[in-house]
Amino acid sequence: MKLTFWGAAQQVTGSMHLLEVGHYKILIDCGLDYEKETYQEENQQFPFDPASINLVILTHAHIDHSGNLPTLVRLGFDGQVLCTPPTADLTSILLFDSVELFLRKASRKPRTKRGNFSGPKPLYLHKHVMDTIDRFVTIAFNKPFRINGDISLTFVPVGHLLGAAAAILTINDNGIEKKIAFTGDIGRENYPVLVNPEPLPKVDYLVSEATYGGRMHTKDQTLEERLVQEITEACIKSPGRLIIPAFSIGRTQSLVFALNQIFTKKLLPPIQIFVDSPMAIQATEVYRKHHNLVNQEAKDFYQTMGDEFEFEHLAYVQTMKESKDVSNYFDPCIIISSAGMLEGGRIQDHLYYNIQNYYCTILFIGYCAKGTLGYKLLSGAPIVRIKDREMMVYATIHQTDLLSGHGDHNDLVKTIKQTGQPKKVFLVHGEDKSLQSLSFALQEDGFNVAVPERGEVFEL
Repeated sequence: MKLTFWGAAQQVTGSMHLLEVGHYKILIDCGLDYEKETYQEENQQFPFDPASINLVILTHAHIDHSGNLPTLVRLGFDGQVLCTPPTADLTSILLFDSVELFLRKASRKPRTKRGNFSGPKPLYLHKHVMDTIDRFVTIAFNKPFRINGDISLTFVPVGHLLGAAAAILTINDNGIEKKIAFTGDIGRENYPVLVNPEPLPKVDYLVSEATYGGRMHTKDQTLEERLVQEITEACIKSPGRLIIPAFSIGRTQSLVFALNQIFTKKLLPPIQIFVDSPMAIQATEVYRKHHNLVNQEAKDFYQTMGDEFEFEHLAYVQTMKESKDVSNYFDPCIIISSAGMLEGGRIQDHLYYNIQNYYCTILFIGYCAKGTLGYKLLSGAPIVRIKDREMMVYATIHQTDLLSGHGDHNDLVKTIKQTGQPKKVFLVHGEDKSLQSLSFALQEDGFNVAVPERGEVFEL
């Protein structure tokens, strides 16, 4: 049995791990690596023949885990993609949105004389997404699924996003049973809407994310307290606006539920809230469809107060005309828009009109990868480029980790310890400092840890 790390190795994005059991090849996740300016060109090339892959296991829908699946299909993969039902639904939304993003980038530059795109060529088109969706086979949580005579798969809920799972593989390797777990992205406890991560079983090998290695989430303030504070400062004490960049899928639904609870309790006077993201509207319908998988708090709220994602003074913005009307709304308001890292989406329009507004606060509620516009703003850049224009940053920039979908250092250590004493723990999906911090802590506890490089191969 052989394991090769082809993505999220000593970086965060581009999750892609190749497990070979004899001649049978399983790819765990196939995400976009967007940590380089030339990421579209970089993601065109696979270090293996896509047609040689027998099966893909998808841990969850986020684009850094799912976003290159259509390229894999376009280049010859014709097997199944195993995932949970919500992951299939949410991934479909994200992949179609990726096509739109690619097409917009391709059309930014004038077409050639022959009418071809002169910008970056799209990685894939709608046809390739539809071909990918056709390959989805959905599996319920905690129901062992036999892949073949030697391999079975079980998905264990890990929070983080609706449908997100750790993949537990039980393998008969030449008469010897071996278990290997891939955590995907590990969520945190008591997160709005989502269930707590379930304990993982004892395994022989573990591939764990390390996004928050060495870092602890804020403990001295609740999410409710922080949101009340930010809204008070931005919209009540001054007649301003609070812009919250949020991933359309997952983060927006949790944020809307948290705001619903605040205004239901009458902790603040009514303030207009706009959710400006058609994709968030689609994703919210998926959350409603799979309501049996939300946490007990959300189910109880639904029974007593009604829909978690609808309340007075909340407006979902669908069309571009409605979105422009939001820009012309001059009363204090909250604008929730995507994308969370500010790479594309309607959030760029709101930034364009507000980045130089002294009465605007931009509150980041999630991780921003290196190279993204969000990362530059959080790094204190005084000038940023938006829509091909250099703009001074006069808006107030804040960040909170209280809505981070990732477990912190202690959560990661707790999850890893649940798996017993694996022969080896592989750490991926983290920046160098996080990887090293988590690796050191685990080694102090007696774990055999590896931080693989891209392309590094391990015999298991």
